[in-house]
Amino acid sequence: MTGSERGQTMATRVDTGNTADAAAEARTQDTTAPSVVTGTPRTPGTLRASGIWRRGRVLATAALLLALLLLLHASIPNRIGSVGSLIETFLPWCGLFVPLLLTGALLRRSATAVIALLLPVVAWLNLFGGLLTDKTRPGGDLTVASHNVGAQNPDPVGTARALVRSDADVLALEELAAQARGTYEKELAKAYPHHTVQGTVGLWSRFPLSDTRPVDVKMDAGPLGDAKPAEVKMVYNRGMRTTVTTDHGPLAVYVAHLGSVRVNPRAGLSAGQRDAGAQSLGQAVAAEENERVVLLGDLNGTLDDRAYAGITSRMESAQEAAGSGFGFSWPASFPVVRIDQILVRGVEPESAWVLPATGSDHRPVAARISW
Repeated sequence: MTGSERGQTMATRVDTGNTADAAAEARTQDTTAPSVVTGTPRTPGTLRASGIWRRGRVLATAALLLALLLLLHASIPNRIGSVGSLIETFLPWCGLFVPLLLTGALLRRSATAVIALLLPVVAWLNLFGGLLTDKTRPGGDLTVASHNVGAQNPDPVGTARALVRSDADVLALEELAAQARGTYEKELAKAYPHHTVQGTVGLWSRFPLSDTRPVDVKMDAGPLGDAKPAEVKMVYNRGMRTTVTTDHGPLAVYVAHLGSVRVNPRAGLSAGQRDAGAQSLGQAVAAEENERVVLLGDLNGTLDDRAYAGITSRMESAQEAAGSGFGFSWPASFPVVRIDQILVRGVEPESAWVLPATGSDHRPVAARISW
């Protein structure tokens, strides 16, 4: 190899080394090069920090929609499948979406989604936070109870005896089957000397009853129903009103079992008959002259449902005012909704609770009220 060739080889090696050094320096400078937009160094830490705000946009949107659902549930139309009432029936359970979305936000490490979840949390607490506290108070002048005893109840004797042990002063029963009526009358007679049965609903009381009459809850509305004699319709009548003469004065008591609802995947919620009954019952309560009123019964819906606006605008839920928790009553084996209600006007609820399960598919509910 000549001297000139050795010189060229060494120059090539030096050149190559300089190129590698320059590439390494360029890579180092690239990570700290100023951003074209902000002019700040784009360090790895900065990129990671911006990522937690950019990730989880779908989760954040879902949280926003959940908050809007909770806040604007009354605006959801009922025209198609009564979807508004269906959502309102299970509205408290919408809160379960919060931990699900939170889990997704944490897995995605999304600060945006976590902060967005504050909106449905605040909305849910605004609607139901008051039910999480124990509002029961000692005292009270009168205990009232209500129970849908179930037409298919296999143990009416045990159910009646359990209700006697509740020590209620006034006891309303719904869905009284004709074959079981005598059993309830016999088992409750000693504890409750006064009672009345109007169709499939009845009231047992330690105090005298007067001015008793059926209340039309639209179970047989329309031209065909109007054509039926009163004695025929009375067989399946599901509403009544009576006056209980207590030691503190007269108390108007309504007992009702509104029409059932059905949920069909194609048609949605079928609640036309129930809604008509709720409207009729609300009108009866509005026309009631006695200033002290109690409504007991299976209303086949939660009070968040707009169908009961005519009732809830005039009466107060004993469970919401003086209960502990949601007071779910149906189904008895694992209650998920409260469709058995105690509402009052002109008296003060002091406590409200759910009684243990009987042979019925509903659980009894009770409340203690004062004048």
